Amino acid sequence: MESIKIKAIDRDGVGHTIEAPVDMNLNLMEALKGSGLDVKATCGGMALCSTCHVYILTEHKLPEPTEDEEDMLDSAFLVEDNSRLGCQLRIEPDMDGLAVQLAPDGD
Repeated sequence: MESIKIKAIDRDGVGHTIEAPVDMNLNLMEALKGSGLDVKATCGGMALCSTCHVYILTEHKLPEPTEDEEDMLDSAFLVEDNSRLGCQLRIEPDMDGLAVQLAPDGD
């Protein structure tokens, strides 16, 4: 099974390196949550809640956000130019080395 490494910075500023398989059709939110990071994923990956909001910290060729993702980000807290919803990013081999930071909760 091929996997990639992703660096994730949690809400306390602590870095974690996670391994995510590329052959299981996982998205970034599932990989982060499965690695024990505090990602609520309230809507289950339907781009309806923004609880998997992350900041992309490295230059990677990622798919453009869908209209649903953009609409959800429009109503999310502390959105930046590099904001994405983890549930909308499928784990792909070319994401190896990606670095993300969990966005603040907004609670």
